Amino acid sequence: MPASPRRALLVIDVQNEYFTGKLRIEFPPVELSLPNIALAMDTARAAGIPVIVVQHDTPEGAPVFARGSDTWQLHPVVAERPADHCINKTQASAFAGTDLGQWLSDQGIDTLTVVGYMTHNCDAATIYEASHRGLTVEFMADATGSLPYANAAGQASAEEIHRVFSTVFHSNFAAVTSTAHWVAAVRDGARIERDNVFLSNQRAKGLA
Repeated sequence: MPASPRRALLVIDVQNEYFTGKLRIEFPPVELSLPNIALAMDTARAAGIPVIVVQHDTPEGAPVFARGSDTWQLHPVVAERPADHCINKTQASAFAGTDLGQWLSDQGIDTLTVVGYMTHNCDAATIYEASHRGLTVEFMADATGSLPYANAAGQASAEEIHRVFSTVFHSNFAAVTSTAHWVAAVRDGARIERDNVFLSNQRAKGLA
C-alpha cells in the first residue's frame, strides 16, 4: 500500500483586504470560502498536519495590503487559529523570497494543500511553483476565491476566472477538490488524484 501523503496546509493571504477592502472576493462568496478555510485549519490541527499562514505585504501607503493597515491584517478567523509557520511575502508565489521551500523540505512534506486567496493570482503562482518543485499539490476550490477583471486584454467575471483556473489546475498541476472531500481524505490517509492534459482535452471533445 502506498504511504499516506505527508501534507502541509498552506493558508494564503486571508487578509481583510479581501473582505472589507478594495479587492473584495466575489466567487465563491466569502460566506462559503471562509468557513471552509476555518474547517481546513481545524482539521489539519486535529490530524497533526502542519499549518502555514501566508500574509502579503506592500509598502506603507500602498492602495492595497499596505503593511500595518487594517486591510493588511489577517482575517480574525485565521489570526485566532494557531499556525506552525508564518510567512510574509511581497510577490505572488509564497515561495518567492521566503523560506517556504526549505521549511517544507525540513519537515519532509510531499503534499501541499492550498487554500486562501486569490485563485488566479497568488494561489496560481504558488501552485505552479510547488508543482515544478516536485510537490504533489491539492487545491480546495471552495476554500478560495476570485474577483472580476477588465483590462485591455478583455474582461471576465469572478466565476469565469475561478472556474477556468480550477479546471486548468486539475488538468496538470493540482488535484482540485472540495473541503468535505479533503477532510475525508485526511481522515482516511488517502491521496486525491488530479487529471491530466490529454484526458481533460479528450473529454472536452466528447472522446473520453
